[in-house]
Amino acid sequence: MIKTIQIDGVHTKLNKDLELYVHKKIGTLDRFTSRKSRESVKADVKLKEAKGKDKSKRFTCEVIVRLPKERITVHEKASSFLEAIDLSEDKLKTRLKKYKEKHGDPKLHRRIINRLKNSR
Repeated sequence: MIKTIQIDGVHTKLNKDLELYVHKKIGTLDRFTSRKSRESVKADVKLKEAKGKDKSKRFTCEVIVRLPKERITVHEKASSFLEAIDLSEDKLKTRLKKYKEKHGDPKLHRRIINRLKNSR
């Protein structure tokens, strides 16, 4: 669980349900980082409500994840806050997997490959 998640609402008021949803979705993404970096992961979530050109409301979710050697930013727009948070979560998953492959322990990769070879 990501311990420090800062949630900000721009031009909108946040309710408890929305904050709990963000903690549920974004907070559990630490499993996609290496074990050494899990303690220092910090996330900033900015939720913004704006009117579109056709006078419909557009909701934006911007997530900034600070990791030891990198900073990952995701910016998504949708027709509701929940959709925007879900889209941001999906993008963050793929980017955190790439981060883990890049900065993870190389011995771990060797162990996994050896297990796959031995299972045949």
